[in-house]
Amino acid sequence: MTEQNPSQKTPAVLFVCSKNGGKSQLAAGLMNQLAGGDVTVYSAGTKPCSSLNPQAVESLTELGIDITGEHPKPVTDDVLDSVDAVIVLGTEAKLEAPAGKRFEVWETDEPSERGIEGMERMRLVRDDIKARVQKLHAELTGK
Repeated sequence: MTEQNPSQKTPAVLFVCSKNGGKSQLAAGLMNQLAGGDVTVYSAGTKPCSSLNPQAVESLTELGIDITGEHPKPVTDDVLDSVDAVIVLGTEAKLEAPAGKRFEVWETDEPSERGIEGMERMRLVRDDIKARVQKLHAELTGK
């Protein structure tokens, strides 16, 4: 195990979607599993819904990731101020790029446009997000 340089702070990322019930929760769960604590992870929604998407939760459970304790949360200035990167998933969420922060919009795969629904759709969305999260993790941590 390599020791981190104490002068290097842990990078922090905020994943945002409109409802914070699906895509941003998927990204946060995947990053938390991959990073194992070497990235601080937040998720939020521009218009948070009342509960998590059960298929999103189930698709992560299939990978051994448990997000049942999570709940949709709004984007706050405190979180925006504390992160290094803001990632917006999908095109529904509208968020101004915060000054001085890495800001990306991930136009994620939308299998429903191809007539794919249910868990098959959710797995495709999850796997698209997983590949992007792996690349982001490597960029944030240099690993």
